[in-house]
Amino acid sequence: MRALIISVDLGSPDYQAHADEFVMLAKGAGANVVATLTARRSRPDAAYFIGTGKVEEGVLVAQAHEAEVVLFDQPLSPAQQRNLERQFNLRVVDRVALILDIFALRAQSHEGKLQVELAQLQHLATRLTRLWSHLERQRGGIGMRGPGESQLEMDRRMIGGKVRLLRERLEKVQRQRTTQRRSRARAATLSVSLVGYTNAGKSTLFNAMTRAGAYTADQLFATLDTTTRRVWIEGAGQVTLSDTVGFIRDLPLTLIAAFRATLEEAIHADLLLHVIDASSPQRDEQIAEVDKVLVDIGAADIPRILVYNKIDLAGLAPRIEHDAHGTICRVFLSAQQRTGLDGLRQAICQFASTAENNATPIQNFQSE
Repeated sequence: MRALIISVDLGSPDYQAHADEFVMLAKGAGANVVATLTARRSRPDAAYFIGTGKVEEGVLVAQAHEAEVVLFDQPLSPAQQRNLERQFNLRVVDRVALILDIFALRAQSHEGKLQVELAQLQHLATRLTRLWSHLERQRGGIGMRGPGESQLEMDRRMIGGKVRLLRERLEKVQRQRTTQRRSRARAATLSVSLVGYTNAGKSTLFNAMTRAGAYTADQLFATLDTTTRRVWIEGAGQVTLSDTVGFIRDLPLTLIAAFRATLEEAIHADLLLHVIDASSPQRDEQIAEVDKVLVDIGAADIPRILVYNKIDLAGLAPRIEHDAHGTICRVFLSAQQRTGLDGLRQAICQFASTAENNATPIQNFQSE
């Protein structure tokens, strides 16, 4: 689908990284980006987010390139989206809707599809407007006599009912996960979860550690469904390793809420391996974004080891780093090249020994 991207520079120092990431999201959704229009603003316009002059320019650009959809790299209010669609006479998809679309495209498991559908419906519920004003009151007739019901209220009721049904199904999935975690806890199995920014290489590392064959690709949100495997680590014994959905800046709150069942694996893990793309110029900002999401889901206090992946692309050598207490806090490796994995196994083994001895409370390794 031929797409015009409207990119808004609000003066953020990492604007370019944000813009580049949005282009990756657009291509990941299958868009053929035919043009990009950049708007600079100190603050969003209430009606269009961008100014009326830029809207007029955008309409001409869209027509000249025969765009079929307009992709907006910021979250839009329902009114802003509606106003832009009227001006462009095209569908306008904002950042939140685009991420939801990619999630719908990539979800494979029954649980993942339920979570995506719930997030989409919650997002849609905020977008319902009086698009059917000419049908505000249903015409009379058999079965429709009396005051009738507005199309808007019918849609709200239908979406509300479906949201409740999806939540019930996801609660059932959550109970099943809780039962599985309890059985692992009874077996005294160490639970380790991989977290990190999208496309940091979590699934590649998961495969390297477990030989599970999980899907990997050089694209944003290649993994949506949590996969858990048991792996034997010398000195630590049987460990359950979970691969989770990647995070991204400005991750929609509806997605965080909908994917809570999946993220429960991270919330209840004994140890988090925060996988970082060592070759990314924005790695520090990405670390901060992941930290922010971990706070949002209630996982901020879980012990964490930073795993710098893709060192082959960054020109770094495999190594481990210790904090002031001699605890391994950072591991540098390449999951693709399978170098430095022994350092990660050593870090997990050290953590397991500390937890077993329970000599002192385990600190968040990242804070060192």
